[in-house]
Amino acid sequence: MKGCCRIEAVASSSLRGMRRLRSLSLQANRVRAVHAGAFSDCGALEHLLLNDNLLAVLPAAAFLGLRRLRTLNLGGNELGHVARAWFTDLAELELLYLDRNSITFVEEGAFQNLSGLLALHLNGNRLTMLSWAAFQPGFFLGRLFLFRNPWHCDCHLEWLRDWMEGSGRVADVACASPGSVAGLDLSQVVFERSSDGLCVDPEELNFTTSSPGPSPEPVATTVSRFSSLLSKLLAPRVSVEEVANTTWELVNISLYDSLPSCGVVVLGCKAMFLFASCLLLTLAQYVVFSLQRD
Repeated sequence: MKGCCRIEAVASSSLRGMRRLRSLSLQANRVRAVHAGAFSDCGALEHLLLNDNLLAVLPAAAFLGLRRLRTLNLGGNELGHVARAWFTDLAELELLYLDRNSITFVEEGAFQNLSGLLALHLNGNRLTMLSWAAFQPGFFLGRLFLFRNPWHCDCHLEWLRDWMEGSGRVADVACASPGSVAGLDLSQVVFERSSDGLCVDPEELNFTTSSPGPSPEPVATTVSRFSSLLSKLLAPRVSVEEVANTTWELVNISLYDSLPSCGVVVLGCKAMFLFASCLLLTLAQYVVFSLQRD
């Protein structure tokens, strides 16, 4: 059976007597409610597609009796959490889609019974953390999709980072916070240890290891301002020198025969100016170096 009929609810009597039904697609309808026990007569059902509907809540017994179910697609709905009770009968489930919802919380042991799961899609939700107790990766041997969630990469996700490294079954877990690791993948986050051997959150580490005293930014600003001022002081002198050289050269050309010593005067002036410039530049470099060290 296929969807796209603008169905708004699956009542407890809607599928009564459908004992041989193996595949049911109710995707892309307007389903807002699934009543408890709605699929209890569908014991042979293997594929159930409820994606792209308007489901915000599900009763604990929504999928009661679906012991042969292999695919359950709940993606593209408005679910806000994942309940453990939904999956108690789904020991044969292989593919579970919970993507593109508004999930912020996963109950403890929600996926514990799904030992045969090949892929779990939690991408495109509002998850900031996922506890080990909720997921219990020892029971999960499939692929885990967690991208497009605003992950808060603190010590609560250290277990996930370690599991990512050991299993290779999940990737692309981008950190949204704290600010010290925002934009990094969780696999790149380093969790330091305190003297007591406890995990230290990245934001705490960033705060506690910062060196005391004034921030280096004012020093950098002072150096920049001094360099800018020095450039302004030297710039007009270079222009004056170029003009002076041009003037003296004209004098040399026009009065060469009558004033043979002018060339010596020009060279003397240039030498004195160059010496003064070198001295000033050396002094400036020393001041900048001293500011950077302080």
